[in-house]
Amino acid sequence: MDNPKRHVIVVDDDKSILRTFTRILQKNGYEIDVAETGREAIEKSKKKRYDLALIDIRLPDMDGTDLLVKMQKTIQNAIKIMITGFPSLETGVKALDEGADAYLVKPVKPEELLTLIEEKFRAKEEKP
Repeated sequence: MDNPKRHVIVVDDDKSILRTFTRILQKNGYEIDVAETGREAIEKSKKKRYDLALIDIRLPDMDGTDLLVKMQKTIQNAIKIMITGFPSLETGVKALDEGADAYLVKPVKPEELLTLIEEKFRAKEEKP
């Protein structure tokens, strides 16, 4: 893979999930930043460009879908994948309405995550 490393921000208040996702993604050549709160994610997204944002729907300081809206300008070109341990049709629809590209339910299998990310990047590159 000779394209430049893709930058990913993982937003989740669960440290074990942050560790797991970081390990999986770094092993596959991604540069990772993590944020445990929506506010931290917003700050980081102002300073750096991300190609992908993995966002938990339940954060300590705000709803993940609200975070999507607040980060609209800073991550507008990034692929946005929402993650939740509490799936419901309502949150799924809301996430997609707010601009999420996909919606994953915890526990997320590493292969499932990587396949989805690769599919989203491929689809994005094929768009004119």
